[in-house]
Amino acid sequence: MICMLLVAGHGTILETQIKSDVTGLYAHLTGVPKALLPGVGGKKILDFWWETVNTRQLFSEVYLVTNADKYKHYERWATANDFPVENVVNDGSTTLDDRLGAVADLELAIRSRQLQDDIMVIAGDMLCADQNFDIAQVIRFFRSKPGELAIYYELESGEKSYTRGIVEVCPNTHRVMRFFEKPQEGVTASRLASVVFYCLRKESLLYISEFLIQHPDVNDRTFGKFWEWLINEEKIPVYGMKLPTGFQLIGQVGLSDYTKWLAHYSSKQQLSPSKPITCRSFARVGLMGNPSDGFNGKTIAMSIANFWAEVTLMESQTLVLLPHPLNDPTEFGSLQDLFRISRKEGYLGGLRLLQATCKKFYQFCSEQGIALSKQNFTLKYDTNIPRAIVSATLKCLMKFYNITDNDLPKPIRANFILNVETDELFITAGLQDRVVQVYEGLVYMDFNKQLIDERGYGEYVPLDMSDLPLFWLAYLGNPSDSGRIHSNVRQRWLNGESTVVEAMKSFAELTDQARCILFIRSVYSDDCLGPGSLKMVQLARQFGSAVKLPGSGGAVVGLCMDTERLVEMKRAFQEAGCVFCFIVPYDPSVQGQN
Repeated sequence: MICMLLVAGHGTILETQIKSDVTGLYAHLTGVPKALLPGVGGKKILDFWWETVNTRQLFSEVYLVTNADKYKHYERWATANDFPVENVVNDGSTTLDDRLGAVADLELAIRSRQLQDDIMVIAGDMLCADQNFDIAQVIRFFRSKPGELAIYYELESGEKSYTRGIVEVCPNTHRVMRFFEKPQEGVTASRLASVVFYCLRKESLLYISEFLIQHPDVNDRTFGKFWEWLINEEKIPVYGMKLPTGFQLIGQVGLSDYTKWLAHYSSKQQLSPSKPITCRSFARVGLMGNPSDGFNGKTIAMSIANFWAEVTLMESQTLVLLPHPLNDPTEFGSLQDLFRISRKEGYLGGLRLLQATCKKFYQFCSEQGIALSKQNFTLKYDTNIPRAIVSATLKCLMKFYNITDNDLPKPIRANFILNVETDELFITAGLQDRVVQVYEGLVYMDFNKQLIDERGYGEYVPLDMSDLPLFWLAYLGNPSDSGRIHSNVRQRWLNGESTVVEAMKSFAELTDQARCILFIRSVYSDDCLGPGSLKMVQLARQFGSAVKLPGSGGAVVGLCMDTERLVEMKRAFQEAGCVFCFIVPYDPSVQGQN
């Protein structure tokens, strides 16, 4: 592949304003081309791009296309930066009026150097907010698609769509469906801005000459007009890849634009490495309908603040996953101590959840056309409910890499978390927990098969939490894994066993929790549920409390409106050797998002 850095623009406005600035702050930049101005961290803008593409493993050659007016500047730059001077292409123009146009500059370089290869085109005078993105990931995504590639980013709140080329991208195929060059307000709702950062297949280079023939006016020979023509008129397949960063100083800009965006991006870079990111995810209790969530049913569940997983991410030189001293033991008092801990807790700590989440996150972003920055980090965790680790880790990764809700919407996020557990780690799990972890609070969930088949997720509706009664939770000191409880029943459901199929349909329609217990007993045997769970159900009933299984093995959740009997029941559970607590609902609208 060949890389083409375009720096042939005539920055008339910026150069004029620097020259006429009366403060004297920019006197040393008089006459300096835009690409050679200081960028983020004091590094020249072009230096960043050259460092990004300067690898023989990715590019056989890198060319720089400039104009005659600034050729000497770039010749000196090439000599000082080990750039092959013979690869600096001079387009012969000296003013804005006799410019060739960006597309014609590219065609000149291709024709004069007789290039026949895939080409990456980058405007070398763009200011990029992220100094660490992975250019190899861009190339891999380009080669995975049967067409051209256009890089885009999401406009910041202060940016106007009419200053950029705007793309509409299909979220499933990632094909660019429409391209709008500096559209007026209301033409498109998209906030995805394309910049001069493209990949072209060698067999598609002929379209460049054809475009120039059809567009003799230099004002039309911009890449925005080229992509409008190629995508909207010629219907050539072009795919989009998002960089979770920002780009500025595109086209004709002034001194105020330069100073504003340089300060903005520099402050972002200074703040990002030093501040750790900490996110929590919470356990949930199933209040209605479970376990029908795994069987295309309906449930209502609530996130609770009593139990949580907290993950902290800190930027670091290498990627490090720190073991938890309790959950991932590496030192033991003796061989007998190791034996007892292993027999009771097994070999599955939290590290596997961190690692699997990171692996699937990178895979997701690669497949979805999101190029991540080459930043490393250290992850550590603390938890009293390990199954929430995946959700908390995902929150940290999204914040660290600037992945938005548009990139990974909440319904898809729940699917992602479930896939980490089921596909990557082979843990028996259902969607209900993951949906509540993502949406937080009290959530109604409909896992209708038709909905899930059509769009990949169900209907999830947050419910008002202002008038919730006091719920209690009791569990055995050594509760079982709910996956073991559900596993046999799921296989029977998959086999089409009528008793199980009909029972799951009934669970989805239940509104009376007492009735739910009756149906559960008809499907889940005493051995399946476990004597401990049944004992707790019977104990709660003795005190007139509504009680049900919340979806976690060895636990029950209940509701008792009689305060005196509630106190007596708590004492009875404790005397029976159970842990008893009052549920603290987690309401994101009150306590804030993580």
